[in-house]
Amino acid sequence: MKITEVTSAADAKDFVKVNALMNRGNPHYIRPLDHEVNAVFDPAKNKLFQYGEAKRWLAKDDKGNLTGRIAAFTNSKYINKGTGFSTGGIGFFDSINDQAAANALFDTAKEWLAAKGMEAMDGPINFGDRDKWWGLMVEGFDDEPMYGMSFNPAYYEQLFSDYGFQNYYNQYYYSMKVDDPLPERYPERHAKFASKPDYVAKHIKLSDLVTYAGDFATVYNAAWAQHGEGKEITKEQVIKLFRTMKPIMDERAVWFAYYKQDPIAMFINIPDVNQYFKHFNGQFGWWQKLKLVWMKWTGYNKRLTGLAFGVVPKFQALGVDSFMIYQSALLIQFKGWYDQYEMGWAGDWNPKMINIYKNLNAKQSRRMVTFRYLFDRSRPFERHPVMEYK
Repeated sequence: MKITEVTSAADAKDFVKVNALMNRGNPHYIRPLDHEVNAVFDPAKNKLFQYGEAKRWLAKDDKGNLTGRIAAFTNSKYINKGTGFSTGGIGFFDSINDQAAANALFDTAKEWLAAKGMEAMDGPINFGDRDKWWGLMVEGFDDEPMYGMSFNPAYYEQLFSDYGFQNYYNQYYYSMKVDDPLPERYPERHAKFASKPDYVAKHIKLSDLVTYAGDFATVYNAAWAQHGEGKEITKEQVIKLFRTMKPIMDERAVWFAYYKQDPIAMFINIPDVNQYFKHFNGQFGWWQKLKLVWMKWTGYNKRLTGLAFGVVPKFQALGVDSFMIYQSALLIQFKGWYDQYEMGWAGDWNPKMINIYKNLNAKQSRRMVTFRYLFDRSRPFERHPVMEYK
């Protein structure tokens, strides 16, 4: 077996091809868009190159057949609260079901990361935000993956474990039917806040995305950035994100709650674009874009996915989340627009978020794992600390 660095356009094409090869024959597999994978490794498109580096490698057998791939990254902005390790990342791992082949890929990434001063590696993760390609799927293979969700053969878990990776944290997804009744406390809390004129919950207007981008940044920075698990985001960054998402956004599924006109909570959902992309085989040219517009117009997509959720700390534990969620349910339920709803992942270190999912009577649909490997095998391993709430 031979491992070579990705250095050419042909290599980059093979790099995205490997994932499809390893998942061929699986009826639930949906190929990620090639250009989105390539963008992760393009310094002109990925802002994290300001803070780190990334390398890719391909594995081939003696006959020149593709047998695997891996990427490794350093990122000074990658926060690992309380760990004490300089930690790099690996991702985009694929391999045939052979431990020696997988070990060679892991060793290649480890050696490069060690040369960069890293003392541990987490993976599989993304050289980007945590909403895409984060974690290894270990449960949930019996359904199509949502957009941005990692999807891999089941034997990958053994390849990671047998190399010496340990479970740093579990990532849980929860799902429910859109028309499933919400528990009684939701309408009760909704009535409580609806009777107070200072509280308002409403969905966005696509014609005013700039305003809502500012509201998103306000809630996100108050609810998440303080914990060290996320960095602060600017209004300008959200504007850019919203404009990118606008062609597939459904304004009826993006909600904010306000107190005296100040944003205090958000509930951001989008149609699962993988329901479109599964027909494109990784491509996204003009023909695919036209087909997407047609499918959106005909109401083809019946799946919603959660993108972001947060409540400003001062208003947590008051029931504002129930007020906002139930207000959205009053609009969306029993219209036939959507059938299935799957929420974004919550780490086992975030019990409050998991409880919100459970309180909706949602059922666990998937489990992903972010693994960690310590280069010094004599050092004690610790799992991700539980989030501290203020």
